[in-house]
Amino acid sequence: MLKQLEMAHWMLKDIIKTNDVVVDATMGNGYDTQFLAELGANVYAFDVQEEALNATEKRLDDAGIKNQIFEKNLSKLLTEPSVNLVLSGHEKLSEYVKEPIKAAIFNLGYLPKTDKSVVTKADTTLTALDALTNQLVVGGRIAIMIYYGHEGGMEEKNAVIKWTSSLPQKDWEVTSYAPLNQIHTPPILVLIEKRK
Repeated sequence: MLKQLEMAHWMLKDIIKTNDVVVDATMGNGYDTQFLAELGANVYAFDVQEEALNATEKRLDDAGIKNQIFEKNLSKLLTEPSVNLVLSGHEKLSEYVKEPIKAAIFNLGYLPKTDKSVVTKADTTLTALDALTNQLVVGGRIAIMIYYGHEGGMEEKNAVIKWTSSLPQKDWEVTSYAPLNQIHTPPILVLIEKRK
């Protein structure tokens, strides 16, 4: 059986083609950024923590993937290619990504092995989801991995579930994938696909 993140990658890999514009809304340690880049997509990866950007940059360098880093003030790119690392919150993605978007992925919660008080928040996540749904192409998908076993996590989970559940059925396919018999707070995957 596929784990939630494996399912998310499988559902995104199914639709992403070379040069599609995609978003890693929560860069973290760069696993999703690398996954998207290896599909040949034009990746925009966001995180508010310098540690995340550094870890992702190292992961991409080790994999031989070129990347570029946006300066905080949006004025210049520091280097050149197809993976854009942005030291900014995902709620500002529309300031950086102007093209139509084919896919996006979120890993909500905190960056493992760092300050657990720095977490994603419902308001900024919903702002990012609003922007993504406006720029998503027909047939495009958004995968949201919801980790909620931390302070504030349950509120964010509930807000994301409520927001995604309210998307009009005629325009959006929304589904969730989660274990039913695990104790504690197993992650929940929410998948969104734009129908028209």
